[in-house]
Amino acid sequence: MLSSTVMSVSPRVPSSLTPPPPSSASVRAIPGSYGWPVLGPLADRLEYFWFQGPEKFFRKRIEKYNSTVFRTNVPPTFPFFADVNPNVIAVLDCKSFSFLFDMDLVEKKNVLVGDFMPSVKYTGDIRVCAYLDTAETQHSKVKSFALDILKRSSSIWASEFVACMDAMWDTLDADLAKSQSASYIFPLQSAIFNFLIKCLVGADASVSPEIAKSGYAMINRWLFLQLLPTVSINVLQPLEEIFLHSFPYPFFLVKGDYSKLYDFISKNGQAVIQRGETEFNLSEKETIHNLLFVLGFNAFGGFSVFFPTLIDAICSDPELQAKLREEVRSKIKPGTRLTFESVKDLELVSSVVYETLRLNPPVPNQFARARKDFLLSSHDSVFEIKKGDLLCGFQKLAMRDPKIFENPETFIADRFTKEKGRELLNYLFWSNGPQTGSPSEANKQCAAKDNVTTTAMLFVTHMFQRYDSVTAGAASITAMEKAK
Repeated sequence: MLSSTVMSVSPRVPSSLTPPPPSSASVRAIPGSYGWPVLGPLADRLEYFWFQGPEKFFRKRIEKYNSTVFRTNVPPTFPFFADVNPNVIAVLDCKSFSFLFDMDLVEKKNVLVGDFMPSVKYTGDIRVCAYLDTAETQHSKVKSFALDILKRSSSIWASEFVACMDAMWDTLDADLAKSQSASYIFPLQSAIFNFLIKCLVGADASVSPEIAKSGYAMINRWLFLQLLPTVSINVLQPLEEIFLHSFPYPFFLVKGDYSKLYDFISKNGQAVIQRGETEFNLSEKETIHNLLFVLGFNAFGGFSVFFPTLIDAICSDPELQAKLREEVRSKIKPGTRLTFESVKDLELVSSVVYETLRLNPPVPNQFARARKDFLLSSHDSVFEIKKGDLLCGFQKLAMRDPKIFENPETFIADRFTKEKGRELLNYLFWSNGPQTGSPSEANKQCAAKDNVTTTAMLFVTHMFQRYDSVTAGAASITAMEKAK
C-alpha cells in the first residue's frame, strides 16, 4: 500500500529526477534523533536560536546525517510550552519538500508555525483560515471568501498600490533632502497598510486619524507577540532565550490595538462584511477576524518582510539596476498607467522578483502533519512516514537545492527567464505550493500568490519610472537619482 502511495505522488518533480518506484527493501531509516526528553529539545533550541541560528542549524544536520531528511527538534520548547511537541522530521530538498503540499497525504490543522499555536485570543477566539485543514468545512468557506475579495479588488489593486508608493517615495525624497539617509521601513509599512485597507476592506484609512497614523504599528505589535517564541531576534544572549523564547506572550498586551483595528473594519468595511455573511455563510465575527488576519498576518506581514529584501537585492547592484531600468523603459512608455497587464511581459523584472523569493522567502518554515502512513522520497532515498508525524521544511535550504538550481547560493537575476527558467518555477515554493500551482478551496496555497508577485513587479517598475537609480543599505535609502 505504501509503495502505491508514492507512485501517485507529485507531478511537481520531473521524470528525470524520479527514482524507480520504491519497495520496502529500499526504505531508509530516518536518521537523527530527538534526544533525551526535555534535554534534547532544549539543546536543539539553544543551537537553533543562539549557537548556530536556523540556517546553520539545518545545514549542520544535513552534513552530519548525509541526508536532507532527518529527525530533530524545533522551537518553541521548555520550560513553559508543556503542550508543544518539538519533534519534527525535517525535509530540506525540493523533492521531499514538495510532499508538504500534497493534501492527500498531509493535513494542515493548527500547524501554521509548527506544533505551537498562538492563543486563539489573538484572533477573536476563533481558528482563522490559516489554522484550518482543507478537510474542515469552514476552510472552503473562508478560502472562497478570501479569493473573492482578491478578485473584486483587482480593478483598483494596481492604481491604489501606485498611489501609496508615490506617497512613500515623496516622503523619502523629503527625508533625504534633510539628511544623508532616510529609513524606508516605516514609510513602506504605512504605505502597504493604507493600500491593503483600501483593497481588502474597501475603506480609506484616513477616515480614522489614529488608524491612518498608527495602524501599521498596531499590526506590527500584534504579529510580533504571536510569533515571538518561534523567531530569532538576535539581541543580547542569553537574555533573548530567557525573556523572549521561554513562554508565550499574553494577548492582553495588544488587546487594545486589535480592538481598534477590529472596530475600524466593523464600521468601515460593511460591504465586504455583508458579502461574507450573505454569500459565504460566515458570521460577522468570523468575517472580520479572518479579514483582519489576511490583511495583517498574510498580506501586511508578508510584504513587510519581502519588499526590504527585494529593495536590498536591487539597490546593492548598480549593474542590475541599469538592466532593469532599460527593460522597464523600453517596454513601458513614460507616463503609462501601470496595471497588472502592463508589467506581465517584463521578463527580467519578474525573474528578479522570483529570485528574491527563492533566496529569502517571507515565511522561513512550512509545516504539515502526516494524514496517513506513506513513503516520502528525497532525491536519493525513500523514508517511511507514520500518521501523525510532523514534517518541517526550512524554505531557504529547500529552494537552494543544488540538484535543481545551478549555483544555488548565488543571486542570479535572470535565473527564471526563458524556457529553462520557467521550468524552475515548479520548484519555487514560497507560497505554500509551487509557483506554477493555483490557489483553491482544496489546497493551502496562498490565495494572493499571483497578486504578491505582480505587486512586486509593479513596485520595481514604478521605482524605475521615478528614478534612474536608488542606493540603499541597512533599511535606509542613501541616494536617489530622479528619472531624466
